[in-house]
Amino acid sequence: MPSRQHLLRLVLLLGFAALIAATSLLAFRLSLALGLSELQVTGRHRLDLYASSLEREIDKYAYFSTTLGLERDVLQLLAAPRPERTAQVNQYLEQLNERAGTLSIYVLDRQGRVVASSNWRRPDSFLGEDLSFRPYFRQALETGSGRIFGIGTTRGEPGYYLASALGNGQGTLGVAVVKVGLQQLEKSWATVEAPTLVADENGVVILASVPDWKFTTLQPLDAATRSAFDRSQQYNRRALDPLGVVELETLDHGARLVRLPRLGPELVSVFPVTGKFLAQTQPLPGTPWNITVFSQQEQVRGVAVTRAALAGVGAAFLCILALMLNERRRHLKDRLAAREALQQAHDELERKVAERTADLSAANGQLQAEVAERTRAERTLRAAQDELVQAGKLAVIGQLATGIAHELNQPLAALRTLSGNARKFLARGDQATTDGNLARIAELVDRMGRLTGQLKSFARKSSGRPQSVPLRRAIDNALFLLEQRFRRAGIVACLNLPQEELHAWCDANRLEQVLVNLAGNALDAMEGQPAPALDISARRQGDRVLVQVRDRGPGLSDAVRPHLFEPFFTTKEAGSGLGLGLAISAGIVADFGGSLTGDNHAQGGAIFTLDLPAAPEPHNE
Repeated sequence: MPSRQHLLRLVLLLGFAALIAATSLLAFRLSLALGLSELQVTGRHRLDLYASSLEREIDKYAYFSTTLGLERDVLQLLAAPRPERTAQVNQYLEQLNERAGTLSIYVLDRQGRVVASSNWRRPDSFLGEDLSFRPYFRQALETGSGRIFGIGTTRGEPGYYLASALGNGQGTLGVAVVKVGLQQLEKSWATVEAPTLVADENGVVILASVPDWKFTTLQPLDAATRSAFDRSQQYNRRALDPLGVVELETLDHGARLVRLPRLGPELVSVFPVTGKFLAQTQPLPGTPWNITVFSQQEQVRGVAVTRAALAGVGAAFLCILALMLNERRRHLKDRLAAREALQQAHDELERKVAERTADLSAANGQLQAEVAERTRAERTLRAAQDELVQAGKLAVIGQLATGIAHELNQPLAALRTLSGNARKFLARGDQATTDGNLARIAELVDRMGRLTGQLKSFARKSSGRPQSVPLRRAIDNALFLLEQRFRRAGIVACLNLPQEELHAWCDANRLEQVLVNLAGNALDAMEGQPAPALDISARRQGDRVLVQVRDRGPGLSDAVRPHLFEPFFTTKEAGSGLGLGLAISAGIVADFGGSLTGDNHAQGGAIFTLDLPAAPEPHNE
């Protein structure tokens, strides 16, 4: 069961975690509220700016239709229609429309029929059309003026209709209508900082900085409303699908948190058009319309998350600081207690030290004597090992003595014969034959010198210092020493060496001794075999050099293999060896930083592998 101290620490850690989480949450909420307040101020500024631009655009034509009531020709046409008056008013409206930059200007009689129009020359002219069903006509007759946004039934062109009743002292004669296009204002909205829309009195979006939002509705329309729109053809039977604005939360000052859906493939826009936004709406003066600005709150939320993280880090730092202070207090308390215990232990230790000082002095003398004795033993062991290596070399030389004597006797006998003949031929004056005999004498002397020099080099003690040793030369020297044994046994050594010279990092003399021992053992193992052969191969493997010596003898038995490198273990007959050759060879190779292993070859016979470090490559400066 956990101790009380562990439970206390666990409760403390949980409390700190709860404190950090509460601090981060509080910081997030405060930062989000502050960010939303700043976003409301920015959105309110944008609302005022966009509303002012739209109001200026509309106000340019606010009283345009009313001024037509001051034209005598227009009033006379409504009072008493005549063809010449119609043509005259048509030309006047055409010129006025071109100068004002409006979409169209036309005049309706009291029955709602168009009696004059600025587009009288066009095939789709309004002349003669019955527009009494249009809401702006009925509003003008009832209240004297009418303003409505709609889509034309003739050309399907959206625009803002400004209608004014025309009359004289006797009553209303007709209605003048000016159709204004807001495309230019809508194009300028495409580069605003936040998505914006204008909805009319029916909740239909008539202007928007996002083209896909036009002629959608802020709220779904019921069947009765759609039927009324179909009768008035205000929107020319457009689908009027809902925009899909989802209200999430209501804030102060009429602001709302909403989510805007994705209506189709995402548009390339200078501002985001989907996600969470702060929506702010205000009415447009002089119209029944409302303008709405959507300010994205992702950046505000990002800042709030960052501040919450910083607050959490700060709270964590304070908690860690509090823990450190508490640990420091506990540490100081523990130190005081430990100091008292240490003083007591010190006093006890002083007493024990005084008691054991004498014992240590005696033990120190004994230890020094043991160390000196061990050092002498190690030196003796090293000297014995060197002497054993040298004895092994001399033993090899002793084994080779008979062959070497035979090798030297033949050249000596030849030297005696050739020298005697040379004297006789010289006395006869046969200079050419004398020179030939002397040349053969010189060759025999060189041969004897190489043999004795190789024996002298092999017999001397090695320094043991590693150096770069050409592998081919070491193998040749070893085989040269065993040449007589190879001849007597009728065996030819097969060498498989790469073209490039391999260099091992070792002592040349000791490596030759190992190779002589392995080759000699191979000759002994193949004695009496029907097809004896010796294979020596070498290759480089990374930073190592591998040399393999394989015989075609009976191989190594399972009983022999575990004891190959043990001192005084031999498979030869009594008096043929002490069993130190492989043990000494393994020790020599280990001194080089290598290894010697033995096993049976897959195709018969034994194979011994020398793993030696490769000599470092020379650096060219």
